[in-house]
Amino acid sequence: MSSTEAPPGAQQWVPPQPRDIAELKAAAAGCRGCELFQDATQTVFGRGAEDARIVFVGEQPGDVEDQHGLPFVGPAGRLLREAVDDAGIDPAQLYITNAVKHFRFEMRGKRRIHQTPGPTHITACRPWLVAEFSRLQPELVVLLGATAAKALLGPSFRVTRSRGRLMPWPASAQHPEDFPVAEIQALATIHPSAVLRADNRDAAYRGLVDDLKVAATV
Repeated sequence: MSSTEAPPGAQQWVPPQPRDIAELKAAAAGCRGCELFQDATQTVFGRGAEDARIVFVGEQPGDVEDQHGLPFVGPAGRLLREAVDDAGIDPAQLYITNAVKHFRFEMRGKRRIHQTPGPTHITACRPWLVAEFSRLQPELVVLLGATAAKALLGPSFRVTRSRGRLMPWPASAQHPEDFPVAEIQALATIHPSAVLRADNRDAAYRGLVDDLKVAATV
């Protein structure tokens, strides 16, 4: 595929009537919907209970997640688990996934350095997110960072303006027909990796926990 050619998208790999998340995960392992599969180790699909009350959506897997095949198991994931505990959210109530299922990176020496997914990657991978939501009936979607928020709520959404605030799933959301909008609330916050990069990590962490405490009230 040339650099100017749009990726085919994931839809042709998504089972039309999936029985459960496990079937979706198995199918996603063979996805070739964009070029990211070529360099990534594997597809990293969501995990958690299908009856989860809260769904967390992040950006994409990182280096550790790409190696292990599980979302949020690296440094950002460990920090998120601490924040979830400190916010008083039961981990058993959660399902966690990413807007993009393959790791996008560039090589610097022997290191694989994170690159933010582009709009074409988010669009190509969107059918998997829609399919996940077809099996989930959450009360709340927590959007971790700008990429996840824009993927679901549209490119004009700004986390900095609306973080930590419960919102009804907006009619202006990106393709609202894909999601059971009447039953879902949304809450945006920073991605835990932003805490790790922050100059004042303690303050950034407290802000994340405060936002998740709002989520805990749902």
